[in-house]
Amino acid sequence: MSRNKKQGGDTESQTLTVNIKLHPTKEQQSILERMMRTYIGTTNQLVSDMVQARENLKLTSKNVSSDLPSAVKNQAIQDAKSMFKKAKKKGFQVVPVLKKPYCTWNNQNYSFDFESISFPVMIDGKVKKTAIRAEMVDPDNRNATLLANKLGTLRIIKKSNKWIAQIAVTIPTTEKGGTNVLGVDLGLKVPAVASTDRGKARFFGNGRENKYMKRKFRAKRKELGQQKKLDAIKKLNNKEQRWMKDKDHKVSREIVDFAKENKISVIRLERLANIRQTARTSRKHNKNLHTWSFYRLALFITYKAKLEGIKVESVNPAYTSQTCPSCGAKNKAKDRTYSCPCGFKKHRDLVGAMNIRYAPVVDGNSRPA
Repeated sequence: MSRNKKQGGDTESQTLTVNIKLHPTKEQQSILERMMRTYIGTTNQLVSDMVQARENLKLTSKNVSSDLPSAVKNQAIQDAKSMFKKAKKKGFQVVPVLKKPYCTWNNQNYSFDFESISFPVMIDGKVKKTAIRAEMVDPDNRNATLLANKLGTLRIIKKSNKWIAQIAVTIPTTEKGGTNVLGVDLGLKVPAVASTDRGKARFFGNGRENKYMKRKFRAKRKELGQQKKLDAIKKLNNKEQRWMKDKDHKVSREIVDFAKENKISVIRLERLANIRQTARTSRKHNKNLHTWSFYRLALFITYKAKLEGIKVESVNPAYTSQTCPSCGAKNKAKDRTYSCPCGFKKHRDLVGAMNIRYAPVVDGNSRPA
């Protein structure tokens, strides 16, 4: 995400990616596959040249000898410069190399009319603008709304024999004023618990359903493994990932809607760096703990919140599950209930969400809770 500041307040711009299905003809597939191989080969060669020279070479499309349109060559140069910076940052000990084929066009070299995407390709050594049939699978029309904003680069990839166009979209957002804070605690038995500073709380997701489905996928994988059906295992893994991603999308949307209902200006999440070490779980839940993407859920909450102008902060999770929100004493929860000698008693995940509201912000830019 990029940030821009203007006088009179903070404005942010967030970049999202809209995926669109492509239906190229066999001839178009052959052209795209050739261009993608040429693109990553060209980019890798440019990176190698820069690393050898130990400097970010000043290049134009005229300096690049490759069977690609000039606009696409310029995108390859931009990718190479970005990769060179990463290599330089690591002292050239590790040099990034592109392996998965793709090709990129800038926003001035393609057009999309919701039925097809047109962009320049190489045919018999000549540049020709070609239209490829496109399909937006979006029952809520959300992607169409996003595409009304500023469009960025177009990247075309091939994934599981499906052609996908990825369009970068830049969306301007403005942070809301105010100091209403929502604390969100992530977990397994309860995927997420949110608590406002006005005493409202809500539990999100179904941990039992998630556990059942993960166990079901695991058993099926074991069965397919015994039958040595590797392709079927790969398809099942993809299906499981799609299911998990869908769950995270739904939970994150519900959390952000809850924040909007309660006029929240800041959502606080625990820092995820060591969540697998600090998460409260038993041995029987370890398999689920290490296969569930807490990061993805936090990422979904973050970008959806920012689209609504809600700031997201990461806090230090130390003792958030042990500290009494009433008196400040530290106690360990028994089972799912947290009890303090002072008389305070709540669900332990709710206690975590309550304390996250007041926990120190990792970057130090804490707002009053």
